Amino acid sequence: MTQSCKWGIMATGLIAERFVKDLTLAGLPVTAVGSRSGAKAQTFAQEHGIPSAHGSYEALVADPNVDIIYVATPHPFHLEGARLALEAGKHVMIEKPFAMNAAEAAEITALARARGLFVLEAMWTRFLPHMTRLHEILAAGTIGQVHTLKADHSQDLPDAPEHRLNKMELGGGALLDLGIYPVSFACDILGLPAEAQAVARFRETGADAGVAIILRHENGAISELSCASDFQGPNTATIIGDKGRIELDAIWYAPTRMCVYDSKGELVEEFAAPNEGRGMQHQAIAAAAAISAGETGEPRMQPSETVEILGTMDSIRDRIGLRYAADRD
Repeated sequence: MTQSCKWGIMATGLIAERFVKDLTLAGLPVTAVGSRSGAKAQTFAQEHGIPSAHGSYEALVADPNVDIIYVATPHPFHLEGARLALEAGKHVMIEKPFAMNAAEAAEITALARARGLFVLEAMWTRFLPHMTRLHEILAAGTIGQVHTLKADHSQDLPDAPEHRLNKMELGGGALLDLGIYPVSFACDILGLPAEAQAVARFRETGADAGVAIILRHENGAISELSCASDFQGPNTATIIGDKGRIELDAIWYAPTRMCVYDSKGELVEEFAAPNEGRGMQHQAIAAAAAISAGETGEPRMQPSETVEILGTMDSIRDRIGLRYAADRD
């Protein structure tokens, strides 16, 4: 099933390299790569054993030997790349954040729906084995009613003003690159928030360096989330219920160990996720299966939810006064 879905890679940066390595590990076919630089495309193809290299994104999406495009360009170019692929009749998986804001996300999903094509945000964390087990534990009521979720994603990343992560014109900042993980996690576990509060600190470039977020969900549960790009944080997560808690070790959004405790602090279960690369292949396998079944979305990350989560991200940015050129008045 997954072998019949052939992948094309749009852009040749670090995230594209990680994605291709995981697909190769799982035996999934990557048949083409495209870049605005023909030389970069050729080098990337040679390094990863990809049959076809294209010196433009237009040529990539026109490749008849490609079924689905992985859009791995910088954030502000996701809309452009997705539109190009969808109009060429290709399914798309778009690196997170799916778009710069909810308006762009809605435009992409509407186009995919109109063309009858599959679209998915590359929130690969949701498809990891320990996340699957986590949902089983919650559904069984093992820790009772969840009332608090805590998650951090903080890394010591380059602080050079010219680095992509710090340039506003390239969608730089901790929230879009790192904060999207805990925000999406909170929405996955507790549903969309009814209220969002946030505070932030900024770099001289205008990009956010750190954000602390509080979400109040419809059921009254609270999420306490944090992200930062200028220091190494704990990168752990905890879900607390009235009958126990679940603790996810660092790095919680990648394959890791998860422990379940009862209300007395006694260990109930320990689950160690298998070490299979970075784990991005699990979502790719799910995407290929959905496409083979004629689906236009995947239940664990439906396009409509992606749009709504970008709406939450917009609300958080409103709270901290963070705006990009893509934002509309």
